[in-house]
Amino acid sequence: MTALSVLVIGFVMSAAPVQAAVWNADVGAQSTDEGLQALAYLSSELWIHAGDSIVWRFPTAELHTVSFLTAGQIRPPFFPVNVGCPGTTPDGSLVTGASCVNSGVLVSGQTYTVTFPNPGNFKLVCLVHIRMTGAVHVLSLSDTLPHDQAFYDHEVQKGRTEMLSDASGLSGRGNSTAQRDSGNEVTAGTAAVVATSGGGSSTAAVMRFLRGAIAVHVGDTVEWTNLGPTVNHTVTFGVEPANLVPPSAGVTVDSDGARHAVVGSPTDNVNSGFLGVATQDRVGLAQSPLDVTRFRVTFTAPGTFNYICGLHDNLGMVGMVVVLP
Repeated sequence: MTALSVLVIGFVMSAAPVQAAVWNADVGAQSTDEGLQALAYLSSELWIHAGDSIVWRFPTAELHTVSFLTAGQIRPPFFPVNVGCPGTTPDGSLVTGASCVNSGVLVSGQTYTVTFPNPGNFKLVCLVHIRMTGAVHVLSLSDTLPHDQAFYDHEVQKGRTEMLSDASGLSGRGNSTAQRDSGNEVTAGTAAVVATSGGGSSTAAVMRFLRGAIAVHVGDTVEWTNLGPTVNHTVTFGVEPANLVPPSAGVTVDSDGARHAVVGSPTDNVNSGFLGVATQDRVGLAQSPLDVTRFRVTFTAPGTFNYICGLHDNLGMVGMVVVLP
């Protein structure tokens, strides 16, 4: 072989394009009965090369988004209407930081793919859940990646197992809390925030009314309390309203700030409004008011009163109050 031939072959080999990689990750995890939810990006932190793509899989019935806001962008509201950031961007969109990229709400086996053409560090957020974030580190082609897909697959399995185990433990504490004072208390969901590497956070959540079936007598008052710091719930009797955020007309506020309704028939339509911690105290922001986490209902007639969480009844978050004479 001549020196020229060796030179030509070497040039062709060095000029061959680097094949862009496609990485896989999950958005959320759930128990078999869907009552335990990991509100998390799994893995929460990924390192890839410029030009690579990530396919996010949505394996749960709980709503999530894959969203990349621009630097300094005000987080858009999700309720009562999902306005996106604004709108959604198509599958296969490029994430550069110059504009918002948003999958929209996806569930149950759907996927969303984005490509990162340039090096940089990108924060990943779910527009449904305020404490569900992740990070993508996009390195130059000359940099060595710290992990391969097998590592991330292991991280997905490990994260799923750990977070659902955490949620299972929360169920026991929720039941204990509901029984600490009387037989008329119900825990309306519970959750715990977990910090992740890369400055992100995830939430282990219980999407159930704990002590969801109880018996009381006419004239008794049942009290629901949401123990989750990030996940809103409702207590909704009868027809579910189009807008679940505000309480129904006729719902009053007790002296301690809890909302209170009177229900006299299984056909009554009563909605608690959102129960949960909707705000956070942060340096540089005005003092926020107490959040509304508690709802009371006084029952004035016997019967079986079925209710739901209007946000999570699709996951099986339903309950029943049997009112005896």
